[in-house]
Amino acid sequence: MNRTSSLATSSLRAGLLAALLLTGGLALAAEPAAAPAPAPAAALAPLAGPTAIRSANILTLQDASAEPGYAEQSNAQRAQVQPGNNAPVWRQVGQGVSGTVNMPYAEYGTLIQPTVQYPGTRVASAGEAWRQLRNQVLLPYGAALLLIVALALGLFYFTKGPLGQEHPPGQGQAIERFTPFERAAHWSNAAAFLTLALSGLVMAFGQFFLLPVLGSTLFGWLAYALKNLHNFVGPLYAVSLLVMIATFVKDNIANRADFQWLLRAGGMLGQGQVPSHRFNAGEKGIFWWAVTIPGLLLVASGLVLDKLVPGLDYFRADMQLAHMVHAALALLSCALIAGHIYMGTVGTRGAYRAMRTGYVEPGWAREHHELWYQDIQSGKIPARRSQSAPAKPRVPISVNPVSRSNP
Repeated sequence: MNRTSSLATSSLRAGLLAALLLTGGLALAAEPAAAPAPAPAAALAPLAGPTAIRSANILTLQDASAEPGYAEQSNAQRAQVQPGNNAPVWRQVGQGVSGTVNMPYAEYGTLIQPTVQYPGTRVASAGEAWRQLRNQVLLPYGAALLLIVALALGLFYFTKGPLGQEHPPGQGQAIERFTPFERAAHWSNAAAFLTLALSGLVMAFGQFFLLPVLGSTLFGWLAYALKNLHNFVGPLYAVSLLVMIATFVKDNIANRADFQWLLRAGGMLGQGQVPSHRFNAGEKGIFWWAVTIPGLLLVASGLVLDKLVPGLDYFRADMQLAHMVHAALALLSCALIAGHIYMGTVGTRGAYRAMRTGYVEPGWAREHHELWYQDIQSGKIPARRSQSAPAKPRVPISVNPVSRSNP
């Protein structure tokens, strides 16, 4: 039985071969006797310009290696006439051409990283998985987050309006909410963060919005300038962040009043604002989850990306991980800080004046931070901290009661 099957298989193969030869012979017989001479390879695939890409009959096309200068083409020149042909690169690899290697010594022999799978990516080499995570997860979802925050803040403003009541200056003895040093620490850190945020957002999303408008040349110069600005402002942000944390950490420790503030969602559930100390639970949340924790991780990952951490080998996997952490935390911080900027400017009446001048009216303190105002009245906290504290308790500041309900 096996011998019969083998003979049948051999007969089938011989029949197929005979059919192919017969078909080829008929096709050659049908062609004109005098076939045109094959066109020069240089005419079919010249070396210059994308328009040089042409299709041709493979039976009449000469070997492209016969073209003058073919062997000296760079990879970019070869791609213009033969897209996807990376022969120049691999020719240099085979010839042992020396180049610049920016990888640690342990990775000299590793051209392609091992396969990994990050959240939201397919199983691929580490470099390709990092590219997928950046382009398919971080950028689209980060842009959606920022857009949702912007729409939510706009909706809140047009439905609720600014919180609190107007408290014009001169209604009582002004209370110093922020000392000159505290305001300097805040504004220096804010300026550094905004510079980093704007430059980072342009580098991340500018190719989608600015590149079509500015063109490749102008956008290239802009991105190059912002990249260098980003790198130089980064250390300034790191120093100002440490000063910011040391300055405000003592007043951002959670207490019992913060839980009451959270249960009533800062006053959105019920009537009026919830009594709080100098900073309410929302402001403390911004301090910890938008400034301190993400800020320290942003600085750490930025130092890795700038190769400023001594003793680190800077493997590609380390750089990719640092970039993913840096980009994710930067987008999260931008979203949270956007809410903080809104509440500190147009979202709360008198809040921006407090950070600009350092002083608030007694009515404002009572309305927004009643427990802090009571501590000032009782003498636990001096009304003006930048001056020397008085030896005896201060006389309680009298102020006409104001309604804590939102207008």
